[in-house]
Amino acid sequence: MSDWSVRSLTIKELPSDERPREKLAARGAASLSNAELLAILINTGSRGESVTTLCQRILQESGGGLRGVMKRDLDSLTEIRGVGPAKAITILAAIELGRRIAQLTPEERPQIRNPEDLAVIFEPRLMALDHEQLWVAVLDTKHRLERLVPVYQGSVNSAQVRTAEIFKEAIRANAPAIALAHNHPSGDPTPSADDIALTGDLERAARVLDIELIDHLVIGDGRWLSLRRLGLGFTAT
Repeated sequence: MSDWSVRSLTIKELPSDERPREKLAARGAASLSNAELLAILINTGSRGESVTTLCQRILQESGGGLRGVMKRDLDSLTEIRGVGPAKAITILAAIELGRRIAQLTPEERPQIRNPEDLAVIFEPRLMALDHEQLWVAVLDTKHRLERLVPVYQGSVNSAQVRTAEIFKEAIRANAPAIALAHNHPSGDPTPSADDIALTGDLERAARVLDIELIDHLVIGDGRWLSLRRLGLGFTAT
């Protein structure tokens, strides 16, 4: 007999507004808490406890949140109630991947020298979507890629996109430069009037913030266009 109080709850059994996978798809990975990201990895909770609640407890019982989890080994993770070897191994594998990414040298990160370099990064992520998404590439002083951040989903125009959201990750990382890309689900990458207006607004904001906006790509179906190269929205230099 099914009983919520005695069996594990999977992500699919959570209320729709509590499902971290759906939240990630709708808002991007950056919008999820540490517990929600862990919940996606381990998928199921413990007896009478949802997977998100279990992950919140894992972080609490580790002391120091993610930093505490990173200090645990397989044996100490499985000492947490509800965490068996399979869950513990999944968590440890994800942590190790994070460590290896953090240890990448700047030379191993792609350098953005031209719009073609940006297209290589953004086309695979954006060209096949049936809805618009806007992404930010956060760059270092040599225009090497630091991180990619999905910041908006929906109609990409200057009236709806918040400037603060575009620059939030760059300010947090003290990054000197960013690049933008968004897609046109129609497949035609021709920049719209809204695209041009948004680029102009963001370039003016970037100058105030002392952050360089190096380009804004529009991704279509197998084609893309650079607003910088076209001279649209950017101040001539």
